[in-house]
Amino acid sequence: MIEHFGIWSLLPPLVAIVLAFRTKQVIPSLFAAIIVGATIIAGGNVFTGFANAVQHYVAGSLASEWNAGIIIFDIGLGGMIGIVAKSGGAKAIAQYLGSKVRNAQSAMAATWAMGLAIFFDDYSNTLLVGTTMRPLMDEKRISREKLAFLTDATAAPVASMAFVSTWIAYELGLLKDAFEMIGVNANAYSVFLQSIPFRFYSLLMLGFVLMIALTGRDYGPMLKAERRARNEGKLVADGSTPLASKELTEMDIPEGTPLRAMNAIIPVLTVIVMVIAGLYINGRAAVMAGSDEALIQAVKASPFAGEVLRQVIGNANAAVAMMWASYTGSIVAFALVLGQKILTFREAMDAWVDGAKSLMIALMVLVLAWGIGGICKDLGTAQYLVGILDGKISATILPLAVFILGCFIAFATGTSWGTTAILMPIAVPLVYQLSGGDTGIILNATIGAVFTGAVFGDHCSPISDTTIMSSMASASDHIDHVKTQIPYALTVAAIAVLVGYLPAALIGINPLISIVVGLAACYGVIQVVGEKVEDKVVVEKQSTKAS
Repeated sequence: MIEHFGIWSLLPPLVAIVLAFRTKQVIPSLFAAIIVGATIIAGGNVFTGFANAVQHYVAGSLASEWNAGIIIFDIGLGGMIGIVAKSGGAKAIAQYLGSKVRNAQSAMAATWAMGLAIFFDDYSNTLLVGTTMRPLMDEKRISREKLAFLTDATAAPVASMAFVSTWIAYELGLLKDAFEMIGVNANAYSVFLQSIPFRFYSLLMLGFVLMIALTGRDYGPMLKAERRARNEGKLVADGSTPLASKELTEMDIPEGTPLRAMNAIIPVLTVIVMVIAGLYINGRAAVMAGSDEALIQAVKASPFAGEVLRQVIGNANAAVAMMWASYTGSIVAFALVLGQKILTFREAMDAWVDGAKSLMIALMVLVLAWGIGGICKDLGTAQYLVGILDGKISATILPLAVFILGCFIAFATGTSWGTTAILMPIAVPLVYQLSGGDTGIILNATIGAVFTGAVFGDHCSPISDTTIMSSMASASDHIDHVKTQIPYALTVAAIAVLVGYLPAALIGINPLISIVVGLAACYGVIQVVGEKVEDKVVVEKQSTKAS
């Protein structure tokens, strides 16, 4: 594949990204890129390429059990949110939080905190945080681009480092296989823990988001978006296309409807609890059906011990757990509004359908993003990028090189898991060989670089599923979300390189020192480059009072 397609493997993601930014139309950009890729694979035959693009890469992406599960989960959650919105539950939460939250800064900090609290899965995190906090952020006139950034920037970084999450088994499996390749008997979980201090981008991004929230400062396109929202009340830019339709974001609440926060809180809590319970139930069933007798006995003896929980949840099919959760949440939402006679059954059903329909554009984008992911896999895009490193690097600089390469691969392919799956089996043996068998700082830094480089690229890529979901949950224009988030991601990535990977590899500095220095650098950049978001409305009111 690599020898056959070579540099041509970069063309489809390049077409998708350039067209998306130029036209601000994601769907035709992605579809055009898929056709280009399928045509390359078909040896230049446009007709065969078009047919394969539609049949294999677009329709075929739904054949994946995981992808289909995510679609069903989104539909169920969208329907539940529709009922919550129609019943006034979401508005009640916004009013309650609005009475407690003093200003825009504290509203953004609350969103950041919720992003940390839902640590067990990045998809659940993105959709729950965005949809739950959107009414409050709208009330405080915070742009949808900022909400999408807060949602996106606290999802994958948290889930990828959480001790118990849908990521943990995947990461441990990659580490276990990589160490077996070099003949080193290592505890995968210990290596996972040792790599966390070296995930400089993910750690610094979490601190950067909180600083942006608390200081009220922004820069670049985000500053423009925030000033537009505060001064003009425009939550989205003129001519933009939010990835949630007006059927949901502008849903009318019947006059006289009692606004009760429990009609939103209870369904959302149901989803959260059911995701966690579903992960355990599904993961336990997978473990018990497996061949690892030691783990099976451990589950029977201590079903809720820390290590057992990590193994069980790590073996779970997150898509299945999320499907259970979203439809349980929908049933609970139905029961609440019918029991209180807030809506009739027909009105509740119409609200559920409207909520599900509101995500149609986003789901189309998601399917096309999976399609171009399949194109990149068949073209060998990531393998071509990895091949650039071969024989051109020393051990000390490898963490930096792996981080940068991971950023490019994840940005081009839109998948963090796919990036780590490609890089880890190459990076670990390579650094082990070049360092003369060292299993210390350079190896841990390289492993951390693989994981967090993938998160960076996943953050910035317009074809990333989590980036799309962030736009969807926040009802933001997708390209506007990407354009406003990229400068922030690049800032944190640059700091991670300068104070993290370079000194860690070259002089062996303690990563905790790098993190402290990196956070200070983030704060310094925000203070120097950032500007306070001016609210002309407030200024005018104050001027009127003074006169």
